[in-house]
Amino acid sequence: MHWAPLSLTSALFLGCYDTCQKHALRDNPVLPVLLVSTGTCASVWSALLLVQRLAPGALHASLVVPELSWLGHAQLLLKAAIVAASWLCTYLAVKHLPISLAAPIRATSPLWTLAAAILLLAERPSLLQVVGISTTLLSFLGLSLVGRLEGVHFHRDRWVGYMILGTLFGAASGLYDKLLLGKLALAPATVQAWFSIYLLALFAPLASLWWLTSARERRDAPRERFQFRFSMLLLALCLLCADFAYFSALREEAGLISLVASLRRGSTLIAFAAGVFLFKEVNGWKKLPAVFGIVLGITLTLLG
Repeated sequence: MHWAPLSLTSALFLGCYDTCQKHALRDNPVLPVLLVSTGTCASVWSALLLVQRLAPGALHASLVVPELSWLGHAQLLLKAAIVAASWLCTYLAVKHLPISLAAPIRATSPLWTLAAAILLLAERPSLLQVVGISTTLLSFLGLSLVGRLEGVHFHRDRWVGYMILGTLFGAASGLYDKLLLGKLALAPATVQAWFSIYLLALFAPLASLWWLTSARERRDAPRERFQFRFSMLLLALCLLCADFAYFSALREEAGLISLVASLRRGSTLIAFAAGVFLFKEVNGWKKLPAVFGIVLGITLTLLG
């Protein structure tokens, strides 16, 4: 499949992931939610690895995980560490910000990815594609003005800071993905399987520490109680589908990371609709012009 349909498929599932993420985090602590979602992803790939070992040939070729060297495992552990830092920041931000603001902030990732891709990977998007990405990012600035109506001042709100930091880590992860899948020619299944397993290994100790400390609640700062929701499992499944399509797009020679990342952020439209219609967030319609700007930016990027 061509990189553009794969990128849009990833955007669809990523938008569903953002929606489930917001639902799972409402009145819930972050670390246990991260543990459940990463544990679900790791369980799926662990099961596929077991099937591959016990019944060779039973899986579709796209799901087969080739043998990996120790250096390859170290490279994917680094990938997991970058993603863990990004997720920890973004989950904290999504918990405290309206999804109709948090998702567009995350959509600025292509700006940082494009800048780094031009500087480090010598990618050269066309003029129309640069205009498309720029239009998407300018629309984000419009959203920041609407955010003030909800008491969110972008220049001093710490949760906005967490989202921006998580977005920067996400952009770094995107560049690293292109290296792993392009120059190092790792299979998408290899990257997704092992980084999912290593993510669980990184989050499990943090979540265990949270469980231990939450058992000794302080009177002046009681901890939130964890509530399991099926959206935690659903967000993991949506992420698996989104990442598999994303990694497959990056494997295409024409799939420049700056373009794939930009199209993938079409997920913002789904998250915006969820914020307005599902979560009943205020000032939703005032954000609509900026959302149209994001649609225009994505269209220009695709036409370029």
